[in-house]
Amino acid sequence: IYVDFSPRNKIMEDREQLLTPRSEEARLNGLCRWSAHTQGLQAKVVEDFRRRLKYFFMNPCEKYKARGRKPWKLMLQILKIAIITVQLVSFGLSNEMMVTFKDENLMTFRHLFLKGYKDHRVGSYALYTKDDVYDHIYYIINTYTNLQNLTVGNLAYEMVDGEYTALSVCQEFYRNSSIDPGNETFDINPHIEKDCISIYPMQSFDNSSALLTHINFILDFKRLLSVSVNLTLKTINLQTVRHHELPDCYDFHIMITFDNRAHSGKIKVDVKNDVRIYECRDWNVEGTSDENDYLLLSFDSVVILACFASLILCTRSVVNGIQLQFVSRERSLLMNIVSWSDRMEFVNGWYILIIVSDTLTIAGSALKIGIQTKYLTNYDVCSILLGTATMLVWVGVIRYLGFFKKYNILILTLRAAFPNVIRFCCCAAMIYLGYCFCGWIVLGPHHDKFRTLDKVTECLFSLINGDDMYATFLKMRDNSYMVWLFSRLYLYSFISLFIYMVLSLFIALITDTYETIKHHQQEKVPVSQLQAFIAECRDQPESGRYQTDEDSASCCVSPCCCFG
Repeated sequence: IYVDFSPRNKIMEDREQLLTPRSEEARLNGLCRWSAHTQGLQAKVVEDFRRRLKYFFMNPCEKYKARGRKPWKLMLQILKIAIITVQLVSFGLSNEMMVTFKDENLMTFRHLFLKGYKDHRVGSYALYTKDDVYDHIYYIINTYTNLQNLTVGNLAYEMVDGEYTALSVCQEFYRNSSIDPGNETFDINPHIEKDCISIYPMQSFDNSSALLTHINFILDFKRLLSVSVNLTLKTINLQTVRHHELPDCYDFHIMITFDNRAHSGKIKVDVKNDVRIYECRDWNVEGTSDENDYLLLSFDSVVILACFASLILCTRSVVNGIQLQFVSRERSLLMNIVSWSDRMEFVNGWYILIIVSDTLTIAGSALKIGIQTKYLTNYDVCSILLGTATMLVWVGVIRYLGFFKKYNILILTLRAAFPNVIRFCCCAAMIYLGYCFCGWIVLGPHHDKFRTLDKVTECLFSLINGDDMYATFLKMRDNSYMVWLFSRLYLYSFISLFIYMVLSLFIALITDTYETIKHHQQEKVPVSQLQAFIAECRDQPESGRYQTDEDSASCCVSPCCCFG
């Protein structure tokens, strides 16, 4: 047994006395005194280290009772929960107005530029005749040139160097082709060419014939791949004024596509837009000042400082735990008998969670400041960072509920069941992926929910949870008998396997862990070797015996020497 202790002088003197020539009886008496002194000192060192470990694993309230140490991290986390939630709500309202404004403008563009648009499902708007294609292209151009007389919104043309930006109509087509389905012959050059024309605002045409005569725009539908109409419009989001925010200026780069790549007689029409948000060049809002902006920036700065302080405190706690583990490991010859789970108890997972949350909050708050000052427009990235950070902050509240033994059953169950759950999910994922690939290849051409691989995974996951089962079965009735029969075998086997077997086993796995943890709590049985070692310390936090633990840090032996 290796023992590390500081008062070596007395022991060395006793050893020298034992080695000097003397009578046998005196030598035996000295040896017994030296052995008793060594054992007593070793027991004291082990007890001091046990008390140090118990203090390390105390909650903030117990540490305050033991040493009068104020729970700064606890108070800081409570403050963070409040200010981060307020910050997220404030940004969420602003982000919601921005997204709603973009979506409503996209719907406006569809109604303005698509002839006869009636809120069709996305991807269902299509044309089937040549005259319809020409009429729609003419309708788009005529609407664009007369936009100021038609729209009820604050839309305007883009100007560059004092000139309006032109609308462009581009067609893509095969270079040469000779197709004769009647004779079952074709000759095609797959090289794609592109031809574009430009239409400036304030030009008007009486009908499609006048348009075609003016621009000489002819479509060869046998070679045609697609027609794209590109235009740029500007507007201002004025609704933010009611929420004491400075309105933003928007550039909408709109692209209307006529897709004929399939050459199936159905030309799909779709409208997409790309948005650029920036600060307006000259603005004035009567009755307002920059005070609200300064308050928001100050509040975001407070959030960053609070998270930075929390990051430093939690990082220090994690480093202290790792150092305590390494000190024990360096001073022990038997560390290899302790399980990995016991070693990981020195690293507080809640502190890791808080560190990640603080990092995301600092990054998100910095982006939010950039958005408020109009230097950045990354609303989506900012919302992801702040949303994830707020979620982690609220999940961290469970840690403080865990200080009460009746509330920490969820934490203990999740932590104990996590390794088995991961192994179980890895095995189930192999079966799940097999069904995904099979459904995608076989049912994809016949069923909308199996059209792409990501849709297959979403559909099967919904089926596991009992959602939309009948509709999935119903859509396969109009296909061939062989595909219909295979779909029945596929769906019945998947639902039976995953709902009645895999899902039941998954629930049973967690339930078994819960029962084990509950039994340990009722019987007060330590669940790990480390906890069993610490439980031998009977000193209460109010006993006052934790005040001198820091002085004995240099004479610690590893608890692993005493676990067995």
